Amino acid sequence: MSDSGASRLRRQLESGGFEARLYVKQLSQQSDGDRDLQEHRQRVQALAEETAQNLKRNVYQNYRQFIETAREISYLESEMYQLSHLLTEQKSSLESIPLALLPAAAAGASAGEDTAGAGTRERGAAQAGFLPGSAGVPREGPGTGEEGKQRTLTTLLEKVEGCRDLLETPGQYLVYNGDLVEYEADHMAQLQRVHGFLMNDCLLVATWLPQRRGMYRYNALYPLDRLAVVNVKDNPPMKDMFKLLMFPESRIFQAENAKIKREWLEVLEETKRALSDKRRREQEEAAAPRAPPPVTSKGSNPFEEEDDEELATPEAEEEKVDLSMEWIQELPEDLDVCIAQRDFEGAVDLLDKLNHYLEDKPSPPPVKELRAKVDERVRQLTEVLVFELSPDRSLRGGPKATRRAVSQLIRLGQCTKACELFLRNRAAAVHTAIRQLRIEGATLLYIHKLCHVFFTSLLETAREFETDFAGTDSGCYSAFVVWARSAMGMFVDAFSKQVFDSKESLSTAAECVKVAKEHCQQLGEIGLDLTFIIHALLVKDIQGALHSYKEIIIEATKHRNSEEMWRRMNLMTPEALGKLKEEMRSCGVSNFEQYTGDDCWVNLSYTVVAFTKQTMGFLEEALKLYFPELHMVLLESLVEVILVAVQHVDYSLRCEQDPEKKAFIRQNASFLYETVLPVVERRFEEGVGKPAKQLQDLRNASRLLRVNPESTTSVV
Repeated sequence: MSDSGASRLRRQLESGGFEARLYVKQLSQQSDGDRDLQEHRQRVQALAEETAQNLKRNVYQNYRQFIETAREISYLESEMYQLSHLLTEQKSSLESIPLALLPAAAAGASAGEDTAGAGTRERGAAQAGFLPGSAGVPREGPGTGEEGKQRTLTTLLEKVEGCRDLLETPGQYLVYNGDLVEYEADHMAQLQRVHGFLMNDCLLVATWLPQRRGMYRYNALYPLDRLAVVNVKDNPPMKDMFKLLMFPESRIFQAENAKIKREWLEVLEETKRALSDKRRREQEEAAAPRAPPPVTSKGSNPFEEEDDEELATPEAEEEKVDLSMEWIQELPEDLDVCIAQRDFEGAVDLLDKLNHYLEDKPSPPPVKELRAKVDERVRQLTEVLVFELSPDRSLRGGPKATRRAVSQLIRLGQCTKACELFLRNRAAAVHTAIRQLRIEGATLLYIHKLCHVFFTSLLETAREFETDFAGTDSGCYSAFVVWARSAMGMFVDAFSKQVFDSKESLSTAAECVKVAKEHCQQLGEIGLDLTFIIHALLVKDIQGALHSYKEIIIEATKHRNSEEMWRRMNLMTPEALGKLKEEMRSCGVSNFEQYTGDDCWVNLSYTVVAFTKQTMGFLEEALKLYFPELHMVLLESLVEVILVAVQHVDYSLRCEQDPEKKAFIRQNASFLYETVLPVVERRFEEGVGKPAKQLQDLRNASRLLRVNPESTTSVV
């Protein structure tokens, strides 16, 4: 179709006043025969396919832009979080500079102002039910000593359930507290009433207990050194709010009025700054060189010098650990930045660099404090990596999408956890892929899709596992085998529901099982043989299918036997006779020609011919389902089916009185014993790999009937 014709057709179909019925009517009147209609149909179909491709392309483009936008939003959020921290630190630094330069009188005035401000906070604490003078910025004065602070903290522990184990740090005391209302961040819906308790090193959030007046329940505890406070602009009716940022969590609270909100923001910043100054002083004191021990006069004791050297050794070793380097001082903050920016590799590189530097070095208090800070960042990094591998995350991207988080967890020494999370992630992905697979009307088509989806995912998972966990503990490989066994169970459940629970024919079931086996054998190229597992999981369903089909054949044979007239078959046409000969050759009966006569006659009974085709068909389909666990089930079913025909022929020979019919029955018996049974026996041995003694005994037992047709012994 030309471009102009396609454009004209597209414009016609896209027009606003297009009416399909009128269009088809005009097309039928203008068309010149069927060929013209077929050509027009092809043009419309080509246009539909082109439109579908354009739609898919647009959907993919929009989806890609959506993913890129979401990624940019995530990056911007982390950058804003870091920017807030930087601004807070800059503000603290700028505010702390003048205090060091003020003269003594100005410093005293400033201290007086702080004392006055603290008194306001003390009143707020007293209103909440705490002792007067127990809250406020720590300072010297009546009621603010260690005893008063301890009384305040004890009262707090009595009023808040579930926080006693969290607030036992030495030197911890209450600074400020007050009622707040928490709002949901996205839709700004009111969530709950809370009460905030600001300590000198952390912020405790507790929820109200409406049944118990003046009592609270523990909700969350946030260390101040990792907490960012952001002012929220008033946007009526939402006002007097501020936000707390604790990566990756954020919470919004509303104060009672603007004054209380301002107090909260000021006291939070002051307490954070005081905590930062305190810890900086502790680091400076720890890093300052220590005075050498006093030199004592040496006596006549020869061991005094050795003792002095032994006592000085730990101090000398402590002085060798240099923590003044810029990258070490900035390491905790750099780790926070890497975690916020999702730079997992950079964070682990910093940790490796620190571990390599501190390797084989002593652990004085400054090193232990640095280790504690770094360990807290390692915990945060581990939580983020665990979240990256959680099944709640998007499962798109396949197993390779998990490689980044898995590799960093392994570098952190969390190999077992990485293995567990990786396999749990892939199990969820396999389950989702199977569940989203559309059930087709044709069972075989659905099984092809199911096998492709499952085994492809299993193969990709195995290869990715080999890549990620190569060289790790061999226990991870055992965990993978257990996971593969569980995943195979998930596959078999979906397989059985579609194939066996829906009562499909034995031929369809056999073809489906064959497809599953072929896909399962492809895993052998990576050294993963799960064939025995799929056999063990399918054995009951296949047994049930063989039993059901065996009963169908037996019932059909008995029904034909009840209507048996022992007459020759007349196929009426040479074509029908030729078709029957082809069917018998496909069944393995190569000498069927000797049982055919002139004018499309067959010197066999319809019952015996139908039994032969049905039995051989049952055997061929059953051999497709065969594996060693089904050997006796298949053999016993086959013998039971054959006995129905054998016993019927035996009974007819003993009961028939007409010599002509008796000769015809004997001819059918000869075909059954000398042709059909050997073919069944040979085909069974070819399919299974070993002869069947039961079939040999059955054929040998029929010799009595051939030698002495008048015998009344039944063949069993």
